[in-house]
Amino acid sequence: TWQYHDFHLNTFRHTHADMARTSAVMSEFGRFYEQQYAVALFNSVRYEIEGGGNTQTQLLHRKDPLKNKSIFSGGLFQYLEESKKWRSRFLYVGDSYNISLYESKAAHDRGLHSKGVINCAGYRALTSMEEYLGLLNNSLSDTKAKAASAPFLKCPSQFPLILWHPYARHHYFCVMTEKEQKKWHAIFQDCVRHSNNGLSEECKVATPAFTDALRLYRQAKGHYGTWDMMCGNQAQILANLVMETLHPELKNLIVPRLKGKLQQRQRDWMLISDAVYRQVLSQTKTQHEALAQVCEVERPRLDSALRTDMDQIVTSKEHVSGKIRAFVLPRVEQLVRSKVQPYIHSILEALMEPTSRGFSEVRDILFRELVEVSKNTMNDSSSEKVGEHMDKISMLAFHPVKMQSCYEKMEALNLEGLQQRCDVSSPSVFIQRAQILMRQQMDNAVHTFEQLVHQSLDGHSGEDFCKTIQRCQDRVLKKYDYDSSTVRKKFFREALLQIIIPYMLKQLSPSCSPELPKYKELIFEDFSRFILVENIFEEVVLQSVSKDIMMAVKEAAVQRRHNLYRDSMVLTNSDPNLHLLGEDTIDWAGQIRGVKGERQGGENEGQTEQDLETEKPVNPIQQEPIEKEPGSPDSISEIRDLINPNALTLRNVHLEWKSYYRVSDRASWQRIEVGVENSSESGHILV
Repeated sequence: TWQYHDFHLNTFRHTHADMARTSAVMSEFGRFYEQQYAVALFNSVRYEIEGGGNTQTQLLHRKDPLKNKSIFSGGLFQYLEESKKWRSRFLYVGDSYNISLYESKAAHDRGLHSKGVINCAGYRALTSMEEYLGLLNNSLSDTKAKAASAPFLKCPSQFPLILWHPYARHHYFCVMTEKEQKKWHAIFQDCVRHSNNGLSEECKVATPAFTDALRLYRQAKGHYGTWDMMCGNQAQILANLVMETLHPELKNLIVPRLKGKLQQRQRDWMLISDAVYRQVLSQTKTQHEALAQVCEVERPRLDSALRTDMDQIVTSKEHVSGKIRAFVLPRVEQLVRSKVQPYIHSILEALMEPTSRGFSEVRDILFRELVEVSKNTMNDSSSEKVGEHMDKISMLAFHPVKMQSCYEKMEALNLEGLQQRCDVSSPSVFIQRAQILMRQQMDNAVHTFEQLVHQSLDGHSGEDFCKTIQRCQDRVLKKYDYDSSTVRKKFFREALLQIIIPYMLKQLSPSCSPELPKYKELIFEDFSRFILVENIFEEVVLQSVSKDIMMAVKEAAVQRRHNLYRDSMVLTNSDPNLHLLGEDTIDWAGQIRGVKGERQGGENEGQTEQDLETEKPVNPIQQEPIEKEPGSPDSISEIRDLINPNALTLRNVHLEWKSYYRVSDRASWQRIEVGVENSSESGHILV
């Protein structure tokens, strides 16, 4: 068998078809990437110069939540293709979410090399042989197999776990109980979800350049909608791009020549596909690195030109945008009225229902876990026990089994009817994005709770500490409600754009794209690297429909649909200095003992406790302000404010300084005494 499929693979390699296809795709993609790199650099430098505000969140964000942490580990059985036997394996999932396989736990503990590592980008986690065979049969269209009559492999139990990939090698596992199957299925799904999460947003130039180049490349091939295989790093995504066209050709060439029983042909085809995929992946990795290096070398020169001529470039772009907008807008408005507006609300409703239920489940789990911490500390509030409980809850967002019920709520997303109309291949892109946001919000809430508790630990007895836990819990839940609403509204807007914009571009491009080249004449040659008419055309289309999308989401919030807050509702910030706290994970076992050992009775500790006790609950849903009719000032304070309007400002500044120095003092800043003197003769407040 091995000689047979090696023969076909060598024959295919001899034609150099896969290498030629990879080079052709990378060459065409490279042209798009170089163009979009200059545009992305322009946008980045412009944002840096002009600035732009982001929404201030209530919850804190942890910088590196998985530092020195592991996700999960345990034992199960794996099917080895080489020996065709099942073997016991110890699986370890670290902070990279790659699955490492060891012969035993002892081998892992001794630091021995793993038997293999699985990167789950692009995979699907399956729990039934029937579902797996359904996917496998699609690759061998000439014959069909039924699970009962032609089993692909014999599983030693009724609880298989299969990692399936359209191009790469498949992996087979099994466990002995249904409970174990559900646990490992949740773990595998979490690994897939994390690996498919997209490229790093910290790369402000390379990432948008890559994603825009990929989108424009696929649009040039007639693919405008979402793409399920935009998974993994840049090399993996490009390998999937090559295999999208190479794989069908490979199947037509190889599959008819395969011999033997159905099961053997299925195995041979999978191994051939995997070998070609690994070769393509190796090429895309090398060629993408070379492409990125070329652009990085040119970046200083482009950056210098941008900073020198930024005003002129912006003015030129606005001039060209106005011309293109005048040409495109009538067509866009007609399309929006007839083909887009009637469907916005139905798409939004389909997105809101499962998403809001998922975020509500996150809140319920968070509440239960915080109550459990409070109950446990009531029985034993020693530093060791507190550290143990807090360290356990610290990883709640990354516990695949506990978070599974949240993720399952999102699995109910159904875009049937829209998939064909709007060229949405499947809802998986939106499902996984919402699930990642759920995990982020859970971790933000847990991290904020940790910081508030850590800030409030000094000098508390067991009963006082339980009250502190309760107050911190209430504050975090209010902040979560507010941030959850903000995150969901942003997700809805982005998802609507991701569904609608490709559809509009597909409808408008045949009539608009041929006219765009004439607008290049309006761009100075020195600025042509940074101003592309194709990008301006898409920006005009996006801006034209953004207003309708914003209005639809706003109306849903005004109607209090799915616990969305109105944009005008702002959560009163009861913790103005919360964001001065650390971003790193707290070492509870060590730091709490240190705090108790160094604790001294004094003014600072009492002040912190008093602030927690006197803080009043804040309703996150603020009512619209009621404007009072103007009248004569009746109270003494109103008259004083009219005489000396700066007095109120000084009082506010004084309060902020007092709070700031109090918090900073806890971070080992030098204590500063602040005195306030009120001079009635001058009518001023002196600080």
